[in-house]
Amino acid sequence: MEISGKNPPLGAAVAPAPPDPQRKIAEEFEASFLSEMLKYSGVNKTSESFGGGPGEEAFSSMLNDAYAQALSRSGGIGIADLVYKSIIENQTKK
Repeated sequence: MEISGKNPPLGAAVAPAPPDPQRKIAEEFEASFLSEMLKYSGVNKTSESFGGGPGEEAFSSMLNDAYAQALSRSGGIGIADLVYKSIIENQTKK
């Protein structure tokens, strides 16, 4: 029995859908917001006995950014969805 359809055979390479630029902008905005929230929450604060200094401060900022990007990509807190909807609505009004 042969089944025909639009789906490629199992194991065939399927090109991923091109990324939506508006969605990417919305996720970047949410990641920026989350990074600032993480910075002020004190998540990566270390005790003075660990060392501290300017190097730790710089790397802590990068770690916050990585956490924020990962949070945003995995669904975040809903800001990206709202921003994306707003972008789409504003584009359709023009």
